[in-house]
Amino acid sequence: MILSDEQKPMYRFLAVMTAASMIGLQGYSILFNNYAVEVVGIDGNGIGIIQSVREIPGLLSVLALVLLLFVKEHRLSALSIVVLGIGTAVTGFFPTSYGLALTTLLMSFGFHYFETTNQSLTLQYFASGISPLVLGRLRSIAAVSSIASGVLIWLLGMKLDYRAIFLIIGSLVAIVGLWALMQDPTHKDLPIQRQKMFLRKKYALFYFLTFMSGARRQIFVVFSIFLLVKLFHFSVREMTVLFIINNCVAYVMNPLIGRAIVTFGERKICSIEYIGVIVIFLTYACTSSKLLVSCMYITDALLFNFSVAIRTYFQKIGDPKDTASSMAVGVTINHIAAVFLPALGGYLWMIDFRIPFYVGALLGCVSLVAAQFIRIPSPVSEETSGC
Repeated sequence: MILSDEQKPMYRFLAVMTAASMIGLQGYSILFNNYAVEVVGIDGNGIGIIQSVREIPGLLSVLALVLLLFVKEHRLSALSIVVLGIGTAVTGFFPTSYGLALTTLLMSFGFHYFETTNQSLTLQYFASGISPLVLGRLRSIAAVSSIASGVLIWLLGMKLDYRAIFLIIGSLVAIVGLWALMQDPTHKDLPIQRQKMFLRKKYALFYFLTFMSGARRQIFVVFSIFLLVKLFHFSVREMTVLFIINNCVAYVMNPLIGRAIVTFGERKICSIEYIGVIVIFLTYACTSSKLLVSCMYITDALLFNFSVAIRTYFQKIGDPKDTASSMAVGVTINHIAAVFLPALGGYLWMIDFRIPFYVGALLGCVSLVAAQFIRIPSPVSEETSGC
C-alpha cells in the first residue's frame, strides 16, 4: 500500500486513534462483567439494562452532525477518544448500578462517535482504489490492539484492583486523545461536507445492507457467545483462547480482505460473506461438535470484517459531500437492531435455542439476494476522492 505524502499524516492519525479506541473498548469489555458482579453486585437483569444503555450512543450517532457545525471532524474524532478514555478511567470510582450505567454511556458515546468520524475520514481522504486497503490495515491494528489490551489487563490484574486498572487503561486512552487534539492531519483539497441528516433514495441499498449487518452482528455478539457458554460449556480460559485466535486471524487476514475488495469488487465479497453467514448459523443450530462450533465462531468473527465492503460500496456510488452525514446515518441504522433483536431473540431462544440461528440464516439469505443488486458506476475522477 503506497500513500502520498499528504495522505500519510491522516493514516498515522487514524492508526494511532484506532489502537487507542480498541484498547479502551476491549479493556472496558474484558473487565465489565466481573466488575459488575463482584464489585457492583448487580444481577443479570441489571447487566442487560446496562448493555442496552451501551447501545444508545450508536442510535444517536447522527447527532455528530450537529457537533460538526462547531468543531472540525478530526477534532471531534480526537475528543471522542478523550471521552472514551475518561469514561473508562472513572468507572472504578462509581461502584453502583447507576454509576456503572453512566460511565458505560460516557464510554460508549466516545467509542461510537469515534467510529462515525473514523469511517468518514477514511472514505474522504483515501480514494476508492486504496480505501479498502486502508480499512483492512486499520482493522488489523484494531485486532492487535485488542490482544495488547487483554495482555495489559492480565499483567495489571496480578497486582492491582479494578479501580486502578480502569484508571490506568482509561488514562492511557485519554492521553492519546489529547495528543490527537494537537495534531492537524488534514489537507484542504476535499469537498465540503453537507452537515445535516438526510436519506437519499440512491443510497437505499447501502442503508439496507447496513441494517442487515447490524442485525447479524447482534446475533453473533449475543447468541453465538451464549451458545458456546450455555450449551457447549466453554470456560473463561477457553473463551479467552478463542478471543486471542480471533484477533490473530483478523490481524493477518484484514489486509487480504482489503486487497480482495479491490480485486474482486464489493458484490462478490459481500456474497461470500452472506453465503458464509448462512452456513455458519445453520451449523450453530445443528452441530453437537465443540470443535466445529469453535471453528464456526472464528470464521463468523472473520466474516464480519467483510462488512467494510458496504462502506467502500457507498464511496463508489455516493456524492463525496455526503460522506460524513451518510456514515453517521449508517452507524445509527446499524444499531437499530440492537434495540429489539436481543430481547426478541431471547424470547425465541426460550422456545428453542435454534430459532435465533435460523433467523440469522434467513437474514443471510435476504442479504445475499440484496447484494446481487450492487452496481458500481464507471470510475470517476480521482480529483474529488481525497488523493
